Amino acid sequence: MADQPTPLMPHATATWLVDNTGLSFEQIAEFCGLHILEVQAMADDLAGSKYTGRDPLHSGELTQAEITKGEEDSEYRLKMQRAPVAVSRTKGPRYTPVSKRQDKPDGIAWILRNHPEISDAQIGKLIGTTRNTIGAIRERSHWNIQNIQPKDPVTLGLCSQRELDAVVAKAAKNLPAPEEGEEAAPAVSGVSDREKLIEELRAERDANEKAAAEAAQEAEAEAWLTAKRAAEEAGEGAEEA
Repeated sequence: MADQPTPLMPHATATWLVDNTGLSFEQIAEFCGLHILEVQAMADDLAGSKYTGRDPLHSGELTQAEITKGEEDSEYRLKMQRAPVAVSRTKGPRYTPVSKRQDKPDGIAWILRNHPEISDAQIGKLIGTTRNTIGAIRERSHWNIQNIQPKDPVTLGLCSQRELDAVVAKAAKNLPAPEEGEEAAPAVSGVSDREKLIEELRAERDANEKAAAEAAQEAEAEAWLTAKRAAEEAGEGAEEA
C-alpha cells in the first residue's frame, strides 16, 4: 500500500486502538507509523510515558467500518479516511510556555540594547509580548526593572536564531540612509558565533536525549517479550515432561 499520512497524535491514537479495538499490534503500528514494540509496550503498560487515548473516529481519521474490516482480517491494512490538517498559528501573539514567560523581560531588554532598530511591533511578535511591557522596560518603569538582565532571547529559548536574524534583517532595511559625509553604520550582525554554537549544541543534546529515551523504551519492550517467550517455552517443556 502506498505511503499514507500518520494520525495527528500517533502514540495517543495507538493507545486508544489498543484499548478499544481487536486490531493486531501490527495493524496499529503500521497505521500509526510506530514500531510494533512500541505498541506492545503500550499494551503491557511498559511505555515510559502514559498516553491519554485519542479517538480516531471522532477526528475522522478512521471509521467504525474500517476498524471492523481490520478486526475481521488481521492481514488488512487500515486506510486513513481523512488526513489530519496541520495546525499553524498565523495571527495573535506567540505562545510561550509558562516556564519561560519569566524570561521575556530579559529577552526584550537584550533586543532593545543590541537592536534598537527593531520596532515594538516586531519585538512583540517575535517574543510574544505587549507594547506596554516593551515600553515599560525601555523607560525603566517596569515593576521588576531592578532584576531584569539583558539576555539573548535565542539562548533563553524565546525564539530561534533564524527568526531573530530575519527580524534584524527586515528592520535594517527600514533604517534611514546616512547623510552625505556621514559614515554608514556598521552592518548589524545577528548573534555571535559563540551563541550560535550554544544553540547547535543544545539542539544536538536534545536529539541525543530523545534517541536515548526511544532506545531504552525499545530495549525494555524487547526484554519483556524475550522473557515472556522464555516463560512460555519453559511452561511447554514442563507439560511435555
